Amino acid sequence: MYSLLLAIIYIAFVSLGLPDSLVGAGWPAMQKDLDVPVAFAGIITMIIAGGTILSSLASERVTRRFGAGVVTAISVGMTAAALVGFSVSGSFWMLCLWAIPYGLGAGAVDAALNNYVALHYAARHMNWLHSCWGLGASISPFIMSHALTAGLGWSSAYRVVGLIQAVLTVVLLISLPLWGKVNRVVPDDHATEPHEARAAGPESSQRGSSHVSLARALRIPGVVSILAAFLAYCALESTSILWASTYLVNDRGIAPATAAAFASLFLLGITAGRFLAGFFADRVGDRQLIRGGFITVGLGAVMLFLPLETDVLALCGLVIAGLGSAPIYPAIIHSTPVNFGRRNSQAIIGIQMAAAYTGSTLAPPMFGAISSWTGMWIFPLFLVVLVGLGLLMSERLNQLVGR
Repeated sequence: MYSLLLAIIYIAFVSLGLPDSLVGAGWPAMQKDLDVPVAFAGIITMIIAGGTILSSLASERVTRRFGAGVVTAISVGMTAAALVGFSVSGSFWMLCLWAIPYGLGAGAVDAALNNYVALHYAARHMNWLHSCWGLGASISPFIMSHALTAGLGWSSAYRVVGLIQAVLTVVLLISLPLWGKVNRVVPDDHATEPHEARAAGPESSQRGSSHVSLARALRIPGVVSILAAFLAYCALESTSILWASTYLVNDRGIAPATAAAFASLFLLGITAGRFLAGFFADRVGDRQLIRGGFITVGLGAVMLFLPLETDVLALCGLVIAGLGSAPIYPAIIHSTPVNFGRRNSQAIIGIQMAAAYTGSTLAPPMFGAISSWTGMWIFPLFLVVLVGLGLLMSERLNQLVGR
């Protein structure tokens, strides 16, 4: 049961990464067909982000009532319906309408699945699963590219990914009996490493128990600190993905093709780094992965900033920053039940997802506004500030929980 459900969850993480790059990859063609300004892409992403934040905050109450399996299946079904809706949309307002279930489904499944894995699987699986998400996010631009090259139009790419999500929904519905039978769980409050524990009826520990309100969760020692650390990490990740290539071209004078290649290596570094981190995550522990990850990103940012004649160090710094980023997100999520208790983990992970999407949504335009005043040279310093905030807040959490 353990291995079968784990395989399904791996497939789910690959599939869940597929939609996340579609808007960006297809927008140039979509914008022309819909005859709207280029900047309107931001409206769609803001609607999706808003829905994701709302459903993340509500995920604890919903998951306690229905269970992670049901919430995951329904949320993926909502995402599938939204993607198919995108594929038949002939106007911009229809895209905005379908973006609502898209965001609501994405946030709920993110929180429910991450909490389930944090509770019932070891740290290596959390890293490998998030590597699978990166794989899915890397595949979808190729689906869009093939659709456009073949003359099928951007809508066919959304239709293909929507049908993949629909098939996954059916698989998840069939697998529902397995979700309550997995008997491998992390230990209760404040243990140092996950291990195989007693058969506890995993979903029963969350379903039907009392609701942990937002105000109550925020009063738990260390929660505000980890939210700040998570927001800082997601802010630096999204800012790097959007602005790294522009920084290399405008400030370092690197050729656009070379800059684009190395900017993509940042995302590939995250995906590969999570795969590699899975082999030693259980031995190293979440705390060391978070600390080492932030320090490595900081090193990469410093390499980007050094005013040397050669650009090799700067390009390598971007790759190092991607590798350093890799284990931070999975380790923060996986350590939540250990830091705050299994009973509180769903509520806190839901809030963490909301903080993550808030940072990812607000940081890139904030940096854009700052760089318009100061110049692109400030990009590495912006990353260093976020690294410092993330490292400071994560270390504060360690002090508060006594680890």
